Amino acid sequence: MISMTGYAYRETCDANVSVSVEIRSYNSRYLDVSVSVPSGLSAIEQNIREYINQTCYRGKVDVSVRICEKNIPVKVSVNTGAARAYKSAIENLARELGLREKPGLSQILKLDGVIEIDKSCDNKRYWHIIEPVLHETCAAFNDSRLKEGKHTGDDIQKHLRRIEAGRTIAESFAATLEKSIQENMRSRFRELLGENIDENRVMAETAAMLVKSTISEEISRLGAHLQEFKSEMANNPHPGKKLDFLCQEINREINTIGSKCGILEVSHSVVDMKDALENIREQLHNVE
Repeated sequence: MISMTGYAYRETCDANVSVSVEIRSYNSRYLDVSVSVPSGLSAIEQNIREYINQTCYRGKVDVSVRICEKNIPVKVSVNTGAARAYKSAIENLARELGLREKPGLSQILKLDGVIEIDKSCDNKRYWHIIEPVLHETCAAFNDSRLKEGKHTGDDIQKHLRRIEAGRTIAESFAATLEKSIQENMRSRFRELLGENIDENRVMAETAAMLVKSTISEEISRLGAHLQEFKSEMANNPHPGKKLDFLCQEINREINTIGSKCGILEVSHSVVDMKDALENIREQLHNVE
């Protein structure tokens, strides 16, 4: 079992370049990958997305890549056309306002678009630098999700045992419930007909009532759902959606048992099973 919640950070550096990769994830119904890379390296963003798609099945995954490099080839140029336009606009504004102030060079250089900086970005070279750090970070990220998933799985197993215990209690009273229905039916016939009871009629009416009121079928289906739930946990690497569906089926059987059986011990077990199931559903919000 793998959690959708995870985190990892790795960094490497040498004399010329420092690279860091941070990955964090949250629960989400579908896979949603967000990638942040330095300006000029957008071409490698798809590489990172494909890398994450091979790792994650569901969840909101944020990947942040940072690079700090010394001696980067930088080309600096001045947009003289933009500088002249700014200077003219400022001088016109000064005349309109009756001011004698003239724009200085330092002031114009700070304006947007006057200084243009072109950093040389070799995407293949940078991907060669980033990929091993990304690989290491993904490995740590997956480890964190597996550890969280194990804790989640252990907690779910604990609550499953509570539901199984409640089912056992309900099963132990199923025969008592059926016997009570039979006795009540026979008692009603006696009240209406005295001792002249048609046994075949009593048996037919009792059978019809048992179909409506017995909890044996619900107990059997509940047991089958619990077995399938445990099988999915053990064998499906991404069981989240299937387990969520099985929770709905389990809840239906528990509710029906509660509505059909008024025996106090069974009612108490139904309350505990519903509480355990709600805890399982909360945990499944983070299961991939």
